[in-house]
Amino acid sequence: MKREAVLTWAAILVLGSISAGLGWWLGHRTLLPAERPPPPGLTVLAVGDALPPLALPELDGGRMRSLSGPGRPRLINYWASWCGPCRKEMPVLDAYATEQGDNGVQVIGIALDTPAEARAFLREVPVGFTVLLETPGRGDSSVRLGNSRGILPYTVLVDAGGRLAKTHYGAFPDAAAVREWVRDQPGMNSNAR
Repeated sequence: MKREAVLTWAAILVLGSISAGLGWWLGHRTLLPAERPPPPGLTVLAVGDALPPLALPELDGGRMRSLSGPGRPRLINYWASWCGPCRKEMPVLDAYATEQGDNGVQVIGIALDTPAEARAFLREVPVGFTVLLETPGRGDSSVRLGNSRGILPYTVLVDAGGRLAKTHYGAFPDAAAVREWVRDQPGMNSNAR
């Protein structure tokens, strides 16, 4: 009887380990899709590269807003109305933007969405920072700024010189995580508390 119990427990442990390993592997395949090559002729920036001329319309008013060139450091966040993690992250980014005020890191949201869907989303999850609009696709600006996996939310940090400083896949859990991510970049002027 003891031998049967030992064999049963050994089988349970082996099958449990295999299941856990398979679950981990499948989870990473699902949560972190493989990189996709950019469309032919599309230049993808690397960290350290200067942003090329890039201007998008504001969601409210349609005025074109340039994201390129020197100026305040910019945290640019790509999101969409259908993205659950984006919904949870927006208040986090709004709190960080409020902390930064008019002299710190500027937060800019880019809705990869239709105007109607983006406006409906922002009625439910309002933010005080600037929101721009772009049609999603294989060659949208998130791809040009390194989003080779097509994951949202996707965030980039642009330094005061207008260069791509770093990128981040997924949602930030809180404003402290955003502050830490920005602070880890040398030379960033942040009003982080």
